[in-house]
Amino acid sequence: MPRVAPLALAFAMSLSAAALAQGGSSAKPADAAGDPTKGGPMADAKPSPQRSSLDELFARLASAKDEAEANGIANLIERRWSRSGSDTADLLMSRATEAIHKKEYPVAVELLDRVLALEPQWAEAWNRRATAFYLLEDPASAMADVRQVIEREPRHFGAWAGLGHMYMASNDRSRALEAYRKALALHPHLGKLKEVVDRLAPEIDGRDL
Repeated sequence: MPRVAPLALAFAMSLSAAALAQGGSSAKPADAAGDPTKGGPMADAKPSPQRSSLDELFARLASAKDEAEANGIANLIERRWSRSGSDTADLLMSRATEAIHKKEYPVAVELLDRVLALEPQWAEAWNRRATAFYLLEDPASAMADVRQVIEREPRHFGAWAGLGHMYMASNDRSRALEAYRKALALHPHLGKLKEVVDRLAPEIDGRDL
């Protein structure tokens, strides 16, 4: 059976260390959360140069030659994800991030509830709350929030990795492998995930034959 890190640690690893360090910001972001095809605050907006730039970053990430290059590009993506464009929401996100660092997880959840009331299409706010829920040992709520992340930003490699870790914890290795592969398709050098997939794949793929 393939081994993974303890789930709480692995889930935290799958999240953006850069994004957690960034916290909130009043800077105007790229639109990483709003999807013009799904309604929400960006529904009537045309694709912006910032959005195009984000797409270009993902293209560069997928073709990165090594871990250092990939991590540099991923950090740029994560910085964009960490901003909503709302000064109030960004401030609350910053405070929630500080609460997570201080292990004040119920406080973080309360703050993130307020963030999501203001910016329900902000994928990274859902991702941050998923982290807090998981650290509160509430995997059901964490998984529900991760699914909200993926619905709003299907390219969120951290959310896919986190989902894989949660499936592994529930011994659903087939779904875990699928989620891990989706994460790696977006970010080919995501931590030790490739090693986990390489160990897990022969078992699952052989079973499906």
